[in-house]
Amino acid sequence: MIQVNAMGDACPIPVIKTKKALDALTGPETLEILVDNEVATENLKKLAKSRGLEARVTKKGEKEYQVLIQAGEEQAETETSQNPEISCEVPAARKKTVVVIRSSKMGEGDEDLGRLLMKGYLYALTQLDELPKTILFYNSGAYLTCEGSQSLEDLKKMEQEGVEILTCGTCLQHYGLSEKLAVGSVTNMYVIVETMAKADLILQP
Repeated sequence: MIQVNAMGDACPIPVIKTKKALDALTGPETLEILVDNEVATENLKKLAKSRGLEARVTKKGEKEYQVLIQAGEEQAETETSQNPEISCEVPAARKKTVVVIRSSKMGEGDEDLGRLLMKGYLYALTQLDELPKTILFYNSGAYLTCEGSQSLEDLKKMEQEGVEILTCGTCLQHYGLSEKLAVGSVTNMYVIVETMAKADLILQP
């Protein structure tokens, strides 16, 4: 049995990893793919079906699923020319929350304490059962997504798990950070306003 560990991987990475594992097979084999959400299991079933294979799904824990795909030489004959329709829709709960970071520090008062609190806040976000859909950074909050930020590891972890990280391009330019963005992508004020307007819940530390 060949194991493909896709725990914590954002869509479509579990499908890509599984496809590569299937393509590398030279004979009959069972693939065990481990994922942490139902959307990934559905996408893997679509991939298997597109190759004339079956996928069996077993829920091992609250956020742990095992997908078994029995592959062999016959798949080359039954594989269809069409690509599976992969859906990267995130769970509904994640759609509701947008986090807005408008400063490099949290709260008023001592600046060193404020920076320490913001670092702790971003780490605490990584521990939520349901991560936010998007985190917006603007004004001095832009420093947190750039080189030298002590929160880069936490932000990159959330990005890998499907959280959208957006930083205001005007703010990056104002602070001379345009070439130092280290996580996520650049956005503009229209997208910031639109994202906040469509949110079910906005968190602003």
